[in-house]
Amino acid sequence: MKHYIIATTAALFLIAGTPAFGQDAATPAPQETVGVAKIDPSTVATGWRASKIIGTTVVNENNETIGAVDDLILTADEKVPFAILSVGGFLGIGTKLVAVPYSSLDTTQKGKTILPGATKDSLSAEPAFKYAES
Repeated sequence: MKHYIIATTAALFLIAGTPAFGQDAATPAPQETVGVAKIDPSTVATGWRASKIIGTTVVNENNETIGAVDDLILTADEKVPFAILSVGGFLGIGTKLVAVPYSSLDTTQKGKTILPGATKDSLSAEPAFKYAES
């Protein structure tokens, strides 16, 4: 019985090691490459999470409240994300959504999102942002 198990095991290893019909053992299968950028995870870990940015108050350099981050939008053809700011209105009524490049926001000061040079009036004069129909 012991010889039978050893012989069966050896036969299985022999069969598993043989190339299947139509394969050439000397030619390795072509490998697909995926366009993945090499990143440093520790650098990414120090970035801002969208869930922590959405809902934050946006101020200008004079610490005047000018709006709030309503959403973040990533597009396939742009290299920078966009921040959708909610401007004006009262308790969500009469607010206007405005898109600004995320790179224009200063998030280096802890607990503050700053849009330098902006005012409520200058943002209200910008074209309104509307979501595309899905």
